[in-house]
Amino acid sequence: MSEIVTRIADSVGISPEKAETALGMMLGFLQREAADGPVARMIEAIPGAAELVAKHNGEGAGGGGLLGGLMSAIGGGGIMGLGQQLMSQGLGMGEISTLAKETMAVAREYAGADVVDEVVASVPGLSQFV
Repeated sequence: MSEIVTRIADSVGISPEKAETALGMMLGFLQREAADGPVARMIEAIPGAAELVAKHNGEGAGGGGLLGGLMSAIGGGGIMGLGQQLMSQGLGMGEISTLAKETMAVAREYAGADVVDEVVASVPGLSQFV
């Protein structure tokens, strides 16, 4: 997993520690929101992904101050909730976009395009970011 984290950190332009947290949060989001079968196959295929999800899945959840509380109250979790969580970790929109694209590129390498496409299609709004 460390080479994947380093690759993502280099692509996004963030520290490996921040990349590890953000990747774990993103994969955790997908595990919660995407269709069970495809996302399970995807996470199993990426070396170290399950451990990363277990380590960082809850980070940023429930936070976000007033805006985060408002988003949750109006059902704005989903992809927007993930964006808010990643911003609370210090990532900007450009970095989040690059993180999403690079994460899906890594997932395609390990799990195959068909599986990743099923995952993306099962999460409302995700396709516009990846």
